[in-house]
Amino acid sequence: MLEEFKPTWMVESIYSVSPEQLKAHGIRAVFSDLDNTLIAWNNPEGTPELHQWMAELKEAGIPLIVISNNNKKRVAKAVANLKLPFMSRSLKPLSFGITRARKKLGLAKNEVVMVGDQLMTDMLAAHQAGVRSILVKPIVQTDKWTTRMNRLIEKYVWRELRRHYPNLKWQEDLND
Repeated sequence: MLEEFKPTWMVESIYSVSPEQLKAHGIRAVFSDLDNTLIAWNNPEGTPELHQWMAELKEAGIPLIVISNNNKKRVAKAVANLKLPFMSRSLKPLSFGITRARKKLGLAKNEVVMVGDQLMTDMLAAHQAGVRSILVKPIVQTDKWTTRMNRLIEKYVWRELRRHYPNLKWQEDLND
């Protein structure tokens, strides 16, 4: 069961993962959590680094789709300035949102990657969907109240992951 939380890669910031690296791993689409992964939960505008990374993905023909547990109204408002497609009410840690997005694009499981900042939702959902995953450090150290419980449980899971997988380490990019 512990393996279900283990990310494929652990990258400090998603912005350091280039389209070339993604393509080298056969990845044709990026699915991403929203809050504290793409944008700070309290800053819907995003950073200049995010906008640059999104432009690079677009130029490379790699779609970026937000996979969020939030309701449609909340996600639509949050991504309006980013002009990103999304799947709301994804029910992570279940695989529904990831699977819907993947099938909509007509891609195989090995052609997509799920990016997120939480083991309890994003990484587990990726495993449930049978896709690879990238765990990133949260953009800000504060969370919405709904995420705080997950972070408490996550501390225990982290301790066990590190005990069973001592080679887990943060990387600069996918090739590190």
